[in-house]
Amino acid sequence: MDPFQLTRRLIDIPSVSFEEQQVAEFLGSHLLAMGAEVELIEAGPGRPNVYAHWGSPDVVLSTHLDTVPPFFPSREDDTAIYGRGACDAKGIIAAQVEAARRLLAEGISGIGLLFLVGEERNSAGAKAANKYPPGSRFLINGEPTQNRLGLGTKGVLRVELVAEGRMAHSAYPELGDSATEKLIDAINRLRGLLLPEHPVLGHTTVNIGILEGGVAPNVIPGSARAELMYRLVSPSQQMLRLVSDTVSDIVTVNNLLEIPPVELTRLEGMDGMKGLDTMIASFATDIPWLSAWGQPFLIGPGSIHVAHTDNEHIPKAQLLEAVDIYVRMVKKLKQETAH
Repeated sequence: MDPFQLTRRLIDIPSVSFEEQQVAEFLGSHLLAMGAEVELIEAGPGRPNVYAHWGSPDVVLSTHLDTVPPFFPSREDDTAIYGRGACDAKGIIAAQVEAARRLLAEGISGIGLLFLVGEERNSAGAKAANKYPPGSRFLINGEPTQNRLGLGTKGVLRVELVAEGRMAHSAYPELGDSATEKLIDAINRLRGLLLPEHPVLGHTTVNIGILEGGVAPNVIPGSARAELMYRLVSPSQQMLRLVSDTVSDIVTVNNLLEIPPVELTRLEGMDGMKGLDTMIASFATDIPWLSAWGQPFLIGPGSIHVAHTDNEHIPKAQLLEAVDIYVRMVKKLKQETAH
């Protein structure tokens, strides 16, 4: 299959997080047919990572198998391929597989491919893979950066705020204690905070993603909750302490997820790679959980701005450009291992 055909084939196998087994098995068979040694390594029941290699790898190309919901199938026009996972990250898988095929055709081995479950939820696949590193020196992680080299990624802190009150008839509010009002007060305090900044990674941002509370408009709410996601440029524990110190007198703060921010390496000094544009990723990746797989780089085709939308797509020209970039990067990084 050419990379366009493989992209569509992968998109048309649903693989929403926790349902990755079918696409993993397909990809494992495809890579076996390319002569790879293939391991399907369970990160959880029915959730295999796919690790393929030709020889002992110095450089590993990696991205993720899972997508966000809802699934919708592929289609294409002259310029782009559409469908769930088109750019995040099934087109990237296809580009990395094609890059491996081209490298092998040139007689270059010692390369690996690592395709992971669970990136869209909690990086379960990456955390499992990090227990079994192959001894590689470099990891090229694929996410939609429009083929710009990532110089850093923001981290994540996801917190739950839980407010407790006392239910009562809304005609007699003095008999109750509104959990919703406590929650609103807590959120307003947090919205007024001055959030950390970083000279490379930029500003911390926050999204109030979930608000829940009450049972009826004529009942004083006895409980309420919210989930907030901070995109971090500083250590997660620093942000968690700031949140807790600000609102823990009126709500309970529960820590649901932490992903640290990461500063990444340039490719300066490598012949032929100086022309790559650079970017800072406001999103998180699997990179923090793959420390044992080598020095990380971040780059891939497609735009994060259309990922997770009903117009998700990947430009065909960018997909082909990514193949060329991955081939060049692997060659240059393998030269580094020889020095």
